[in-house]
Amino acid sequence: MVPRAMAEGEGGRAVPAKGAIRGVMGLAYIDLGGLLGLDGLEALDDEICLALSQLPTGYTGGSHRSMLIMPPGREAEAWVDYGEVIAGLSDADYLTLGGLADEPRGWELAARAESTWGEERALGLSRRQMLWLEYKHRVYFPWKVFYELMPNRWWGEKSRGEGKRFTRNAERFFAKTIAFVKRLPFQEIGRCNIMGLQSFDHGTVHRDGEGDGAPDEFVTLCPRPGKRLYLLDGHGPTAQKVAVAGRAYWFNDHDYHGVEADPWFRYSVRVDGVFEPSFRDKLEAYATSLKEAR
Repeated sequence: MVPRAMAEGEGGRAVPAKGAIRGVMGLAYIDLGGLLGLDGLEALDDEICLALSQLPTGYTGGSHRSMLIMPPGREAEAWVDYGEVIAGLSDADYLTLGGLADEPRGWELAARAESTWGEERALGLSRRQMLWLEYKHRVYFPWKVFYELMPNRWWGEKSRGEGKRFTRNAERFFAKTIAFVKRLPFQEIGRCNIMGLQSFDHGTVHRDGEGDGAPDEFVTLCPRPGKRLYLLDGHGPTAQKVAVAGRAYWFNDHDYHGVEADPWFRYSVRVDGVFEPSFRDKLEAYATSLKEAR
């Protein structure tokens, strides 16, 4: 059972951005429940769980250490990293891995020295490849349920909606979820996915970028409470975890963040895009009110 305090959340709590946390609008994160109105969010859980049980899902994560996006002193939490494993494979095992690709072109031994693999790399990994890396080489993939309702090839394109649409399967299996997402105050949507963690798995702490500019605009939705996301303030053994409360929230994903392990399946829906200017104004006013009320 989800603890009562976790289920209810702490809507409206103001946590100042401090230390190593850049935050958003002067806060570590913003609980968006008071701005968005979440009527109907909890009801999406039935649709999402039923759909995920019927659709092929992928993995994501698994290479945070080799991507150099983990904080100093926390690298061991990634356990076995597929970037390191692939780099150390024998030629025979490398050919085995290449044979499991959806598109074998590029996996030739002659091209190996110049190749890069996985997320945001030239050679993406198929589900078969990820399963083989997990089963044979003990690679740890934190998010073992990953489904893209609106696919996005490159991270830098996730906020641009031009020419993108929800897939046919998404429209068929996630009709209520898509209707909810379309009501969110985005000027355009460039990416929408579901990320789930299996029982007892943890989301390795990492950051999604290093820029000092305006934070990327997105909304994380939690139809079911119980996913314990946190931001990491500081480095090494003295770093403090800042728990992110709420059923819908926005944080700066250039801050280090991770997910605590729990003995049940947890997931969230992430929607990337560009906020409507009027909503951005509301966010500024809301953040100011929270800071003044502290």
